[in-house]
Amino acid sequence: MRMPQLVTRSVRILAVPLLVAGVAAAVAPGAAAAAARTRAQVPATSVPFSGQFNGVTATSASNAWAVGYTNGENLIQRWNGTAWKWVSTLKMGPPNSDFYSVAATSASNAWAVGFQPGNTGSGTKTLIAHWNGTAWKLVPSPNSGYSVLLGVAAISASNAWAVGNGYGHTGETTMILHWNGTSWTQVPSPSPGPQGSILYSVSATSATDVWAVGTADNQGTFTTLILHWNGATWTRVPSPSPTVSPELYGVTATLATDAWAVGWSAVSNVSGSKTLLLHWDGKTWTQVPSPNPGGSGGGHSNILQSVTATSASNAWAVGWSQDPLKGSKNMILHWDGKTWTQVPSPNPFCATCDSLYGVTATSASSAWAVGTLNGGAEVVILRWNGTTWKNSPSAPLPG
Repeated sequence: MRMPQLVTRSVRILAVPLLVAGVAAAVAPGAAAAAARTRAQVPATSVPFSGQFNGVTATSASNAWAVGYTNGENLIQRWNGTAWKWVSTLKMGPPNSDFYSVAATSASNAWAVGFQPGNTGSGTKTLIAHWNGTAWKLVPSPNSGYSVLLGVAAISASNAWAVGNGYGHTGETTMILHWNGTSWTQVPSPSPGPQGSILYSVSATSATDVWAVGTADNQGTFTTLILHWNGATWTRVPSPSPTVSPELYGVTATLATDAWAVGWSAVSNVSGSKTLLLHWDGKTWTQVPSPNPGGSGGGHSNILQSVTATSASNAWAVGWSQDPLKGSKNMILHWDGKTWTQVPSPNPFCATCDSLYGVTATSASSAWAVGTLNGGAEVVILRWNGTTWKNSPSAPLPG
């Protein structure tokens, strides 16, 4: 499964583009390549520290989580309403474990998912951890050959979903796991791409309305992949696949009649990529016009990685835009109920190398975005206060 990066990454959230021209190079399938990432290393006491935040979630103004990796270990930090704090129970899973996504329903119920190295030292297997209000603890999860989890959504303490992909006898397939309050089990899911199917994100409004998005590979032709859970089965829902080789990386839903999916598509016959925004109105998925601040064609890249919404008139999408000569900048788009527009955002540590991978919002005046710069050189956290996006310092690594 090829990924739209200018640097080889295991999956969509494992590095940022370097300052090079051209469009994404093909890489190995997501799960198989996951263990091969090169990570930046810095002294444990440096601030900001090396690493990458891949996902973020919030339940209130005083409860948010950011997850990712740092210095060969998975990474979890918590916002307490005043500052980001390091979580003491960091070392969950063996070295080179990563968390890709996080979801929470309350201050005492949160999930983080990702991957950990396989038992034989090669390949990967799923990684799931749970917060019970006091501590994070690993929870057993199914695996299908080489497996990785990239997205998680929580509905209640007894209902959650995680998505990604696994490798079995038939190759790369979608992987969907469900939490019933007692255990995680794999649920059958469509894998329509003969050469591979992968899911990157999941969102739910109720026990009978869940969306998962990703990409399907059919003889080298990539198409958007959107699956829906109706309370009984997962089925594929038709979705636009504009221009060349589109992929969907993020999904969010606020109502059964209002959902967004984001990603990218290549520019036909020229190098570069364009942002991709799809909307669900309760009947069909349609493409919605979206900004491409990095330009179009000629090596200019625009990629959306994550999306969140609190209402029909308040949604955020984040990623990055790249000029082949000037480098990469983080990109934040806002939906006001009528149009998507770019909102000014700081590139706090490097004016030409920041990228954002996760976003969450609790209201029109409170949102978080997380990411990295230079492929894991420093972690990035941004906060929306209702007026502007500002840098929000992460907690320092323990000395």
